[in-house]
Amino acid sequence: MSPDLVITGALIIAYLLGSVCSAIVVCRLLGLPDPRNEGSRNPGTTNVLRIGGKGPAALTLLGDMLKGVAPVLLARHFGLEPMVVSAIGLAAFMGHLYPVFFRFEGGKGVATALGVLLALHWPLGLIIVAIWAVSFASTRISSLGSIVGFTVAPFIAYQMVPSYMLGIVGMSLLLLARHKSNIIALVKGQERRFGRKKDEPTSGS
Repeated sequence: MSPDLVITGALIIAYLLGSVCSAIVVCRLLGLPDPRNEGSRNPGTTNVLRIGGKGPAALTLLGDMLKGVAPVLLARHFGLEPMVVSAIGLAAFMGHLYPVFFRFEGGKGVATALGVLLALHWPLGLIIVAIWAVSFASTRISSLGSIVGFTVAPFIAYQMVPSYMLGIVGMSLLLLARHKSNIIALVKGQERRFGRKKDEPTSGS
């Protein structure tokens, strides 16, 4: 089998794996409301936490991160070139954003992107996780840590793992674009803090 076919197949498989939306699957299995219709209407971990609590949110987080970890680790195991490995991670991330199984209506991709980073280069992944955790702990705004973390991720990656820049820059740009409404809300001082009442404004964190 030609290398080009192997790479193409790996990209397609990564995208399809990313298209399995953990939030929607978990909520359906547990009899919870569709996260696309409740809370912030974003099918992601934070919204599942609001809707169903810590257990369903933990399952969602684990599933979304594994979608990023698994294809990247497999690509590295089979010795694919770093640029190809990062592209496979990007494909899994895009599957989460635009899932073929759910009418291309996906989440914002934070957990999947973190999974990709941890599998590409775990020290870089831990740095971005730490940035998110510190930001959330100090502000109770989930989106802020994601925005800050993936704004600086390409610059840190350039210093630590420049061979993976293709996927990391691509993920960061797409993730920031998906957080456009959150960025606007932050500028206006209207972004939702975790624990805010349901009837208060939200921009989809």
